Amino acid sequence: MLLLVAIPTQAEELRGHIHLLAKGGKGPDRGSDVRQAVVYFEPASPVPVRPAAEPFEMITKRKELMPRVLVIPRGSRVRFPNQDPILHNVFSVSSPNQFDLGLYRSGPGKEKRFEEPGLVRVFCNVHHDMVAYILVLDTPYSVSPDAAGDFVLTGLPRGAGKLKVWHEQGDLWTAKVELPQKTPLQIGVEIVRPLIPAHLNKQGQSYFRAQRDRYDNR
Repeated sequence: MLLLVAIPTQAEELRGHIHLLAKGGKGPDRGSDVRQAVVYFEPASPVPVRPAAEPFEMITKRKELMPRVLVIPRGSRVRFPNQDPILHNVFSVSSPNQFDLGLYRSGPGKEKRFEEPGLVRVFCNVHHDMVAYILVLDTPYSVSPDAAGDFVLTGLPRGAGKLKVWHEQGDLWTAKVELPQKTPLQIGVEIVRPLIPAHLNKQGQSYFRAQRDRYDNR
């Protein structure tokens, strides 16, 4: 997972631990990957973010989108190479960053620039189980926890801001913080969604109905 770092006049760090909780919050969730979470800090006085000079990559390989979670600065480009011997159609309907690359074969792939901050849910119009996420951030401070759920954000500006934790299977967690923060934060994220979320194809239709219709019309 990408770590975006800026160097303010006085750098602080923020430590914490993320607990993934089962639905209902009554106990730990043991089936989800805490490393797929993204922790990011938005200072009260925004820090300028520059797009990356070179495009990031989200690869289609073995009918998967990799990485599953990609964090980029606002204004950056993402290339979508196809490393499978079959056709893919990568798309998103997440406004205002929606896109549709159309069907394309194995090769270097096509690019999309993401101008607006927010979550981009990425799917393949051919394969229902291909799911990934691009988190476009307007802050340079982000990190993912380790396998134990621990994280450290470094290089933060002193003062007020918001800490946010995103996980694909949970709701966005957010809290106001004041730096310096000496005590590590304990954060609980409830798992409320399946690993493969319910979604439609780019035409707004059921994948399975579309496949059945194509078969029936042969």
